[in-house]
Amino acid sequence: MLERLNQAMEHIESHLDQDIEAGELARIAATSEYHLRRMFSALAGIPLSEYIRRRRLTLAGAEVLAGSETLLEIAMRYGYGSGEAFARAFRVMHGIGPGEARRTGAALSSQSRMTFRLTIEGSSSMRYRIADKTDFTVVGLKARVPLVHAGPNQAIMDFVRGIDPQTLERLEKLSDQEPHGVVSVCDDLDPSRAEGTELDYYQGVITSAAAPEGTTALAVPAGTWAVFATSGPAPQAIQELWRDVFTEWFPSNPYRSRVGPEILRTRLSPDKTEADAELWLPVEPEHG
Repeated sequence: MLERLNQAMEHIESHLDQDIEAGELARIAATSEYHLRRMFSALAGIPLSEYIRRRRLTLAGAEVLAGSETLLEIAMRYGYGSGEAFARAFRVMHGIGPGEARRTGAALSSQSRMTFRLTIEGSSSMRYRIADKTDFTVVGLKARVPLVHAGPNQAIMDFVRGIDPQTLERLEKLSDQEPHGVVSVCDDLDPSRAEGTELDYYQGVITSAAAPEGTTALAVPAGTWAVFATSGPAPQAIQELWRDVFTEWFPSNPYRSRVGPEILRTRLSPDKTEADAELWLPVEPEHG
């Protein structure tokens, strides 16, 4: 997987002055566009589209300082429809406008080329299983919240804290299949997975029952799921599990992520400092 992903990175470098389609990059990487975006974001720490934008502006910055072409010519080469649009994007990355940068020879920012390597540490093994599920329903309470990659998600904490415990008790009685009990469900995430983008968050149960009044239902079609388990300090162990799945498990196994909700079952210690967690991710065979 990483070798094919690096081939896609080479394609980006040779086409920075042309249109770059995510679908073509996915073809080169021999995976789906959805999985490519998900993998890249997890491995690189920034969305694919943001990386391409920053690489273009890095090259454009060097050409601005060289002074051999007009600013409009450089803007058009890197896909900007006007000098104004180019100047805005240039300032966001470099902290200075292209005209001023050319006049003063200012120091500019740079986005280095990325390549990916798999580092095998061997210090731990990842516990996982593959499960096939028929269609089911997530029933619970829903909120639209921002995505937070590291540290507590205050919006989710505030939402969960505001739920009546009796409501959760009633919901838990509806749980009739894996993963059992009250779970956290993330759905409708932005393809970029960028920090601060929004998603639908559910606190509810997995069930075949109808949704009671005052709750929301999310219908989930049948499919294959990869189920990962972890234990450790909360919330670090859970966030590290998400990271390890995409930086270690997917590159080493013949599966790719597919569109669907991501389900987390968590059981906290009495002092809420330790967690046992089970992460359910929708997957499909890489060459299915």
